[in-house]
Amino acid sequence: MKKSPASRKITQREIKRIARKIRLLVLDVDGVLTDGSIILDNEGNEYKSFHVRDGHGIKMLQRAGVNVAIITGRQSKVVERRAAELGIKDVFQKCFNKIAAYEDLIRKYSLAPSEVAYMGDDIVDAPVMSRVGLPVSVADADQGIRKFSLFVTKCRGGRGAVREVTDCILDAKGLLQGILDEYLEA
Repeated sequence: MKKSPASRKITQREIKRIARKIRLLVLDVDGVLTDGSIILDNEGNEYKSFHVRDGHGIKMLQRAGVNVAIITGRQSKVVERRAAELGIKDVFQKCFNKIAAYEDLIRKYSLAPSEVAYMGDDIVDAPVMSRVGLPVSVADADQGIRKFSLFVTKCRGGRGAVREVTDCILDAKGLLQGILDEYLEA
């Protein structure tokens, strides 16, 4: 594994410079798109809670031409459904080798690692986070993963953290204000 990127201080200006290059945002699910809770009932149903603003941020990012993918260690029909609702086509579930999925994605989209952002919350995300241009952890991430992050969100996982990153990328590309203006004109 590479040395953690956050071993040096990074300014907001540098984050913006890095975010401007992003063409793919890869998300973990539990603890990033959700608050990390896994609710199971006696019939074997699984429940997850997703934040609507995170979903809207994903849709805005996609409309701006940035691809979004999911890589998660668990398998869940709820994740399949949410990904379909959001138009996320690249979904890797029950993925114990996140590096292999990540490498598939960079080959598929002909990307350099510097063009990829990855959001994680736990040490299982470190192998991918140590390889991407913009490694991000959520505010309530495990302390061990923060050292691999260039950007730690102010919001917790499942509580707007993804939106914080989508807005950062859109702003860095100079697209956020135009998107906001479109809503005001409607």
